[in-house]
Amino acid sequence: MTHSSIPIGVIGAGSWGTTLANLLASKGYRVTLWVYEEQLLNILLRTQCNSWYLPGVQLQKTLHFTADLKEAVTKKQVVLWVTPVKAFRELFCRALPFLEKEIIHVSASKGIEPSSLQTISQIVRSLMPRERKQSLCILSGPSFASEVARNMPTAVVIASRDQNAAETVQKIMATPFFRTYTSDDVIGVELGGALKNVVALAAGIVEGLGLGNNTRAALITRGLAEIIRLGNAMGAQPLTFAGLSGIGDLVLTCTSTQSRNYSVGKELGCGKKLKDILNGMQVVVEGVATAQAANALSARQGIDMPIVQEIYRVLFENKQPLQALQELMGRELKKEVRL
Repeated sequence: MTHSSIPIGVIGAGSWGTTLANLLASKGYRVTLWVYEEQLLNILLRTQCNSWYLPGVQLQKTLHFTADLKEAVTKKQVVLWVTPVKAFRELFCRALPFLEKEIIHVSASKGIEPSSLQTISQIVRSLMPRERKQSLCILSGPSFASEVARNMPTAVVIASRDQNAAETVQKIMATPFFRTYTSDDVIGVELGGALKNVVALAAGIVEGLGLGNNTRAALITRGLAEIIRLGNAMGAQPLTFAGLSGIGDLVLTCTSTQSRNYSVGKELGCGKKLKDILNGMQVVVEGVATAQAANALSARQGIDMPIVQEIYRVLFENKQPLQALQELMGRELKKEVRL
C-alpha cells in the first residue's frame, strides 16, 4: 500500500493539528484538515499558511482544508483527533455516522472531560457501536508544535490496546526528525499527558512569584509522585510515567514559556486574575479544565494529590497563590516514596 492510497482526516486546525497534518502530507499521505473557524479556513485556502496558530510555516500544497466534518472523516482509514477535550464528545458523535466500519482513530488531545471525568479513550469506548471494528491510539509526549513544524528532533509515544494499530500509526507518523515509540498502557499515557498541564500551571505560578529553581524542581518531582499515585489507582503501569508521556512531557511543559499552561500559571503568580488571562488568549488552556477534573478524580479514587488540590483552589476558589504554596510546604512531614 502506497502512502497516497491511505486517506487521513485530521480534526482540529490549531497549532498541533496543523503541524501533524502537515507532517503527514509531507510524507505523501492524502490529508484533509478540518477547520472550525470560517475565517481561518479562508486564510488557509488563500495563503496555505496558518497565521493564527502556526505563523511562519508554509504548509504542503497537497494539504486539503474543509469546514465540513463529514467530508473530513468520510472514506478515511485514519482519523486524527486534535481538538480541545471539551469539544471531543460532540464532534465524535457528529462524525460517527460517516466513519468507515474499519478505521484507526488517533487522539493527540491531552485532558480529562470535567463533566464525566473520562479520558478520550473512555469516551470513545462509551460511544463506539459494538459492530464496528475500530481501534484507538493515543499520541503523547514532549512536543511543542512550533518545533515539530520546523523539523526539530522530537520523540513521542503511540499507545493502544491494539498492537497492530499502534505499530501501523507508528510507521505512518515516523520521520527522520519525529521518532515514534509504542506502548500498550493507554490510561497511563493519557493521564501523564493530561495531568502534566496541572503541574505546569503550578510551575508557572512558582516563576511568577519569583521563586527559584529549587522550588520548581521540587514541584515537578512531587507533581510526578501525584500523577503516579492516581495512575496506579486507575490501572496504569508505573514505568509509563518514567517515559516520554510522563517525565518527558512534564519537564518540557514545566520549564518553558512556550507552554500555555506554564505561561498562564506565571501570570497568576504575578497577581493577574484567571478570567482576565484567559480572555486575552486565543488558544485553549487544557490545564484549567483538567485541574477541575483531576481534583474530582482524586476525591473519587481517594488519592492524596495536594498540588492538584491547591491549584484547583487557586483557579476556582480565588485562593492566593502564595498562600497555596505556603500550605503545601507546611503539610505534615511524610516519607518520600509511598503509593
